[in-house]
Amino acid sequence: MSNLSTKRFGSRYGRKTRAKFAAIESQQRASHKCPYCNKEAVRRLAMGIWNCGKCSATFAGKAYTPR
Repeated sequence: MSNLSTKRFGSRYGRKTRAKFAAIESQQRASHKCPYCNKEAVRRLAMGIWNCGKCSATFAGKAYTPR
């Protein structure tokens, strides 16, 4: 569990909920591989909207991961 992202919640919401949230948040904030140029430069803009920093491709994907 990444303590840094869930410290803002303090002791609220329980350990399991904070652990699940930390896992999802770290996965969505990571760099992902672009399906067009195969460079690891894809970032999440909004829920389900992804953008590649290299080729500027914007595409739809899943909420937390592009694939």
